[in-house]
Amino acid sequence: MSDARPLLSLRGVSKSFGASRAVLRRVDFDLAAGEYVAVMGESGVGKSTLLNLIAGLDRPDEGTIAFDGVELAAMGDDALARLRRRRMGFVFQAFHVLPYLTVAQNVGLPLLLNGVPGAQAASQVAAMLRAVGLDGRAQSLPRELSGGETQRVAIARALVHGPRLVLADEPTGNLDRETAAQVLALLRERVKGEGSAGILVTHSAAAARAADRICVLGEGGLRPA
Repeated sequence: MSDARPLLSLRGVSKSFGASRAVLRRVDFDLAAGEYVAVMGESGVGKSTLLNLIAGLDRPDEGTIAFDGVELAAMGDDALARLRRRRMGFVFQAFHVLPYLTVAQNVGLPLLLNGVPGAQAASQVAAMLRAVGLDGRAQSLPRELSGGETQRVAIARALVHGPRLVLADEPTGNLDRETAAQVLALLRERVKGEGSAGILVTHSAAAARAADRICVLGEGGLRPA
C-alpha cells in the first residue's frame, strides 16, 4: 500500500437489516488508487451489501466511508447519484446490458448520461470496444453475443467513462471456466491499465487469484486472506 491517502477508506462500518440481522460488523478497509482487490466470503455474509454501501446505494448504521477524501454520509442522494455516474463503474453477474440497444449503444450509456458530446462519445466507445476485442460487434444486439462477449460489453461500459473505482459483483458466475478466466484477465488488465481501482466480489478462489490482494468477509469483519 502507498503512503498516500487511500482512494477508498472504511472505518467501523456496520449494517443491520432489522433487529436480528447484523450483516456487517465494524468493517475497516482501505483501497489505494491502482489497486485491484478481491473480497471473498460465504453466501449471506454481506459482500453485496458492502458494495452497495461503498457505492452510496445504501448507508451504514455506524462508521464512515470516504471516497477520494469525501465522506459519503455528507452527500445527499442527488450528489451520490452524480458520483456513481461519473466516478464509478459497475460489472454484475447478470450483465445488465439492455437487450434493445446495440453493443455500441450499451457501452456508450455512461457517456450519454454524463453529457459527453456525440463525436467524443463515439470515439471513446470505439476505442473501448477495440480494447476489449469487440470492435467488430459494435452494431450487434446482445442476443447475438456469447456469454463472454456480453460480459465484455459490461466491462467496456463500466470503464468507458474513466471511473476512479470499478465494483464487480460476481462477474463470472454465469460463465464457463475458460471464458471466466478470459473475462477476469481482461477486467484486471483494463482496471490497472486505466489507473483505476477495483473491488472484485467473488466466491471463486481461482477468480480471486487475479487480484493484488484477497480479503475475506465474515463474522469477524473484513480481514486479509
